[in-house]
Amino acid sequence: MKLILKQDVRKLGAAGDLVEASDGYARNFLIPKGLAEEATPERMKEWEAKGEAKARREKKLKAEAEELRKRLSGKAVRIKASTGEKGKLFGSVTAAAVAEALASQHSASADKRDVRIPDAVKQTGSYPFTVRLYPGIEADMTLVVEAE
Repeated sequence: MKLILKQDVRKLGAAGDLVEASDGYARNFLIPKGLAEEATPERMKEWEAKGEAKARREKKLKAEAEELRKRLSGKAVRIKASTGEKGKLFGSVTAAAVAEALASQHSASADKRDVRIPDAVKQTGSYPFTVRLYPGIEADMTLVVEAE
């Protein structure tokens, strides 16, 4: 039986996928629990229209991410932090702080989970890092930590 999934189902597919499942599994579990609906011709037309709209939206987001990558690549993000002896920081610079500085200095919003700093930043200096803007699109930048 062909089904359109309403929610993610483990070992079957993600929400919005068109899947094939056995009749018993579909009628006794998936449909009664509201996890899927039968793929009738009307629902198939709706599913195709949603798929096209999603593809256009994804294409637009990818183009915006490429433009942002061109604008951000090679740029520096500056953060001032409290330091002690020999430029050692009190604490460390976190990915959340870098994401916040990126938003304020370059007008580019990024989640802290998308900022990847290779090593812990515990001293003043320059550190390379990457920002994931879209799946498969990353911008290489430099973090400059200065004494306050």
